[in-house]
Amino acid sequence: MANPLTDLVLPAAAARFVLLANHVLTAAPVATDRLKVRHGRTLRVEVDGWRIPLPPPPPMTLRITPAGLLEAVAADEPGADQPDLRLRVDASQPLSAARSLASGQVPEVHVEGDAALAADITWILANVRWDIAADLERVVGGPLGDTVARAGEQVLAAARGLVQGVAGAVRKP
Repeated sequence: MANPLTDLVLPAAAARFVLLANHVLTAAPVATDRLKVRHGRTLRVEVDGWRIPLPPPPPMTLRITPAGLLEAVAADEPGADQPDLRLRVDASQPLSAARSLASGQVPEVHVEGDAALAADITWILANVRWDIAADLERVVGGPLGDTVARAGEQVLAAARGLVQGVAGAVRKP
C-alpha cells in the first residue's frame, strides 16, 4: 500500500538536504577541495534517538562526486548499505538541534568508519558554517533579509511550543 509520507515527502526532503549540503559546501571551496580527493566514497547519515511522534527519517547514503559535492545513492544500489563512513546524528533533542542548525551550528554527530574520510568530514563539520542571514541578505536584501531571518526564528519558537505541547500530550496516559 502506498504511503504518501515515505513515497513523496521523504524523497523530496532528501533531495532538499543534498541541495542544502551542496550549497554549504560550495560556499567553502576548501571543503570541496578536501572532498574531491575522496570522490566515489560513500557516507551514510543515520538518525539516533528519534523521539518525535512521526516516523524517523530513513538512513541516507551519499556519494562524493568528482567535484567534491554530494549525491544521493538509491537505497537499492549495490553497496548503499555498506558505506565507507557512518554519520549518526543525535535527534534526541529535536528543538535544540533545530536551533543549532538555524544558528549555523551542527548538532552532535558521531562519525565512524574510514579514518581519512572521517578526518575530512569531521573537519568540514567543525569548520564550515551556513550563514542563513547572509544568504537571505544576498537573495532578498539587507533589512528584508533580517526581517525574514527574525520571522524564521519566531516560526521556530512557535514550532518548539507546538512540539512541546504535543510531546506533553503524548506522554500523559
